[in-house]
Amino acid sequence: MTKLGLPDGIQACLFDLDGVITKTAVVHAAAWKQTFDDFLRQRDGDGYRPFDEVSDYDEYVDGRPRADGVRTFLGSRGIQLPEGDPDDPPDRGTVHGLGNRKNALLLELIRTRGVEAYDGTIRYVEAARAEGLRTAVVSSSANCRDVLKSIGAEHLFDVRIDGVVAAQRHLPGKPRPDTFLAAAQDLGVEAKAAAVFEDALAGMDAGRSGHFGYVVGVDRVGQADALRAHGADIVVRDLAELGEPGERP
Repeated sequence: MTKLGLPDGIQACLFDLDGVITKTAVVHAAAWKQTFDDFLRQRDGDGYRPFDEVSDYDEYVDGRPRADGVRTFLGSRGIQLPEGDPDDPPDRGTVHGLGNRKNALLLELIRTRGVEAYDGTIRYVEAARAEGLRTAVVSSSANCRDVLKSIGAEHLFDVRIDGVVAAQRHLPGKPRPDTFLAAAQDLGVEAKAAAVFEDALAGMDAGRSGHFGYVVGVDRVGQADALRAHGADIVVRDLAELGEPGERP
């Protein structure tokens, strides 16, 4: 293992955004909860079963493209909506309308709460680059670039594959490995020479099915066993645990 806690032969690091680089997973969960609870309350009345910010978020929406999250969660409740169009207004009862409602709420929460970075991750990315490793951010979020700019971290990544780029290239999102594979390709490395850093179960599935050289599960919410079950080679609570220059984990 290298001083960064990675196997020999790893040439690139592919980082998820929400929950790995930034402390925005809780904001996403809150936006999803308000979106789904409002929808379910209107549909089922006061007896509706609320969206759970931990179990439902982890299982059905975390790490997935927005529309996939809507489909997957509603499918778990036996609900199917018309697809609609990507520019549907937030009050339209379609997959895209509900997804756009979530995004509007998310942006409002980010404006009011702000965005914070995980210091351990920023130090780790800086250390990886200092060691000559290439870096990419891989996120299903269409707001990825703005979030990175807000924390002053855009310059730390050689490649960005986010919701905007995925749509342009017609790349299916996590749990499929296509976005991570695209990042590795853009960096000029094979999947076996790249490490994936993810906090979402869908991201673990993507790392495993893409046959990446190393998959690091980042456990921010107490789901270490689930991350391992979905393919993590190692689980840490913070990337600082993997070590920094001059240190051994």
